[in-house]
Amino acid sequence: MAPPEQKEDFSLKETSPKIGGGRVSGSDKLTSSFDLVEHMEFLYVRIVRARDLPGNTVTNTCDPYVEVKIGNYKGTTIHFEKKPDPEWNQVFAFTKGRIQATSVEICLKDKIVVVNGGGGDQIIGKITIDMPDIPKRVPPDSPLAPQWYRLEASNGTRARGELMFAIWWGSQADEAFSDAWHSDAAAVSGESIMNCRSKVYVSPKLWYVRVNVIEAQDLVTKIKNKNPEVRVKAVLGNVILKTRISQNKNLNPTWNEDLMFVAAEPFDDPLILTVENELAPNKEECLGRLVMPLSKADKRFLPSPVGAKWYNLDTSMSDDVADKKNVKFASRLCMRFSLDGGYHVFDEATAYSSDLRATMKQLWPGTIGVLELGILSAKGLLPMKSKDGRGTTDAYCVAKYANKWVRTRTVVDSFDPKFNEQYTWEVYDPCTVITLVVFDNCHLHPNGGTDTKIGKVRIRLSTLETDRIYTHSYPLIALHPTGVKKMGEIQLAVRFTCSSFFNLLQTYTQPLLPKMHYIHPLSSSQINSLRHQSTRLLSMRLSRAEPPLRQEVVEYLLDVGSQMWSLRRGKANVSRLMGFSQGILAVGVWFDKIRQWKNPKLTISVFIIYVFVIFSPQMIIPSVLLFLFGTGIMNFRNRPRNPPHMDIKLSKADTAHPSDLEEEFDTFPSSKHGQILTARYDRLRDLGGRLVMLIGDLATQLERIQSLLSWRDRRATSMFLMFCLVAAVVIFMIPPKQLLLFSGVFVMRHPRFRIDIPALPQNFFRRLPARADMLL
Repeated sequence: MAPPEQKEDFSLKETSPKIGGGRVSGSDKLTSSFDLVEHMEFLYVRIVRARDLPGNTVTNTCDPYVEVKIGNYKGTTIHFEKKPDPEWNQVFAFTKGRIQATSVEICLKDKIVVVNGGGGDQIIGKITIDMPDIPKRVPPDSPLAPQWYRLEASNGTRARGELMFAIWWGSQADEAFSDAWHSDAAAVSGESIMNCRSKVYVSPKLWYVRVNVIEAQDLVTKIKNKNPEVRVKAVLGNVILKTRISQNKNLNPTWNEDLMFVAAEPFDDPLILTVENELAPNKEECLGRLVMPLSKADKRFLPSPVGAKWYNLDTSMSDDVADKKNVKFASRLCMRFSLDGGYHVFDEATAYSSDLRATMKQLWPGTIGVLELGILSAKGLLPMKSKDGRGTTDAYCVAKYANKWVRTRTVVDSFDPKFNEQYTWEVYDPCTVITLVVFDNCHLHPNGGTDTKIGKVRIRLSTLETDRIYTHSYPLIALHPTGVKKMGEIQLAVRFTCSSFFNLLQTYTQPLLPKMHYIHPLSSSQINSLRHQSTRLLSMRLSRAEPPLRQEVVEYLLDVGSQMWSLRRGKANVSRLMGFSQGILAVGVWFDKIRQWKNPKLTISVFIIYVFVIFSPQMIIPSVLLFLFGTGIMNFRNRPRNPPHMDIKLSKADTAHPSDLEEEFDTFPSSKHGQILTARYDRLRDLGGRLVMLIGDLATQLERIQSLLSWRDRRATSMFLMFCLVAAVVIFMIPPKQLLLFSGVFVMRHPRFRIDIPALPQNFFRRLPARADMLL
């Protein structure tokens, strides 16, 4: 009998790592602690330069390079051609836990091209250093000064030439850590080594570019016998936007329409405006052109708009400067052209944004604290690709908060990689989210494809207690067309330190977004379009870095495509809505039990409280507030102890049907054809039909309320008006307290005095007319 299949554990686990260690080095971080990661020791070797090297016996020249060898690990510098005095300034880092040798051998070699099976590279000289003789450096001590060492020949005699290098024991707190060649990546060579290094990236400053096209004058068209249909086309980079066709179809059209783009500093592309006359579908006549560098735009952060200006349009379409100077008549375009720095440029989903500040630095709030993240290790990663007939994973992490991105080094060929890297961010708003993703590096060897995503973790800062270190192992969950899968675990240490508790509480009373979003709000369609532009810009700019932060990483971290159709997410959102409604339904069920006298003592107690409230109405609001206070105090014992994490049950990922997931992962436009698309369309029609029925039922109930006074049903309206008149007299004659007391007695009367049929008001309301019978 086969053993039962074990279910994957998607829970969050609290851990107790041995965190702590040295100090962060560098002139700007001398006081920052480095205590959220496990202390790792490395043997650093910095090869600086060599001098007075001899030529070889073959070409009488020297093509030197250095080889650092410790046991089975070997690191090699680049080689220089015909250079007897080379300079490398390259650092090698060897993990202490994997070193089994008793000495370090630094060998200087001359690279000789092998021809017809001839000899290999020639050894110029080498230096051997015993492990006990290597000094230890503890930051914030200054970096160890490199020294000149004489080379020794293979037979122990002194060779010609000298090598300058430094060697020391250090930790991941050393400033050489991020730029060093690591023994973890010993199998990587050449330019691919750059793709293994840890780096910090900063997002470029993003601006909203607003072009308010007002009107044009004195346009000239070649088509004389047709009313012109004129509009303005604006192009910035790869983004093209167009105004509507002017309503006044003449040669002095007006629009007064806003076109908005996203631009990143430094500005590369100018804004190109073209006034077009639409002659036929996909056929336009150019009536003028205007090229505007973004550096000439007015920077605006106040609600008042910038002044409108007239610009001459270039109608010659010639690059000859002399022709343009000889133009005596020019068509003109009136517009406002500004860089709106008072807005926050959305590049993330609004539900879990990491930054809410405006573009202009003058509008930034003060910092309220510091966020520290220690990326310790990953465990149980699944093989992501095949190498030499076996599965392997080359994992690295990328985290983003605000405009700062961090990337850990790549640990090559390990399912349990240890990173132990710590990073720090300034916090301006606690109601923000830090996002971390784990990827498999596919660019360590030639012909590598796109990096493969392993999982994602989000942590909301407002759910963290200040000055507490959270150490947890987060599940890395990936959703595939075949279903949800646990890809491994990532162990993190997080600490949110608050500089001023009063300022922290004050941020909860401030607007979430800059004031411009409320004074001149953007529509949801504008925000979605601008967010798409900003994510494309960030992908392009960050892919230019070295090592590049590739498009697939940026888009996955920014949740590009999260607004696309997903039946699974729709079910999850309905479930969230029902979860909120359960509290209201529970109150209704509880009150119905009281009305039914299921517990006579409780019913009598509630009625006594009701009578007390009637004769002491001033106690209603204080009683409600005290009830909320008491409920909150009682719930304090059951408060969440750990930060929230990805929940597959809330996401409906564990119960999603394969056809739903296949549709969710389909491209847009769809790559499917025939019967599959027909089935999806029919299912969508079925869901749409149910939604239409729900909206229709709601409209019917609202129209029935409206029909009470519309005289559409004269008898019903007459009865309602008579009821209003009689009720007004009765309420005027009877004191309110007695009326409320009588109403309470009537509602909570014993079941033996109640008939289980719909009440009179309910019967009357259901008979009111609606306009549903007027629909085709």
